[in-house]
Amino acid sequence: MSYSRANPSLRYSELQQLYRTMHDRGETFLRIPPEKTFPGKSLFAHRVDIKRMIERTGARTILDYGSGKGQQYDPRPIRDETGALWPGIPDYWDVDEVVCYDPCYEPYSKLPQGKFDGVISTDVLEHCPQDDVPWIVEEIFGYATRFVFASVACFPASKRLPNGENAHCTILPVAWWRELVSTVAANHPPLVWQFCIFSKSGDGIEQQRIGNA
Repeated sequence: MSYSRANPSLRYSELQQLYRTMHDRGETFLRIPPEKTFPGKSLFAHRVDIKRMIERTGARTILDYGSGKGQQYDPRPIRDETGALWPGIPDYWDVDEVVCYDPCYEPYSKLPQGKFDGVISTDVLEHCPQDDVPWIVEEIFGYATRFVFASVACFPASKRLPNGENAHCTILPVAWWRELVSTVAANHPPLVWQFCIFSKSGDGIEQQRIGNA
């Protein structure tokens, strides 16, 4: 069966409710308070890669798809590669607008309207049901006019859902992601895109990049 935004899987709806609970109550197994549960700060590890794509494409508007609580955009001085100090991520990226979307966090739960120069999605897709990932990836690409950047983990999370399940519900090999994303990207030929896919190897984590960036 093919699922879509208009017809998501039952699992998608179930997970949304579980994630809403975590946003409201925190991660109880690790005793993480609500304000520190899915704050959105996993984006910091990718800020340089995203800035490069912004500079390459001349993007001025950004959609953060699956932004969590959006704390990554709170005023917070950061230094760039040259040592220069910036008051926050939007200034560092030199963009006009960053829009947050997260269906499980009420302040950002409204589906965005229109298009954005760039769409980013970090530490999101592995939290989505496998049956729904194809339409979600298509939706991400559909919002973009210049570039798409995403990161995906192919291993279990430290967090658990309120029902005891691992927070990463879709753990699949790099080859699966490469085939899916390449197929979707082929429908959007003007876009520059990059997916950073992380997998565990021995005691370390390996990163593979796919895309045309």
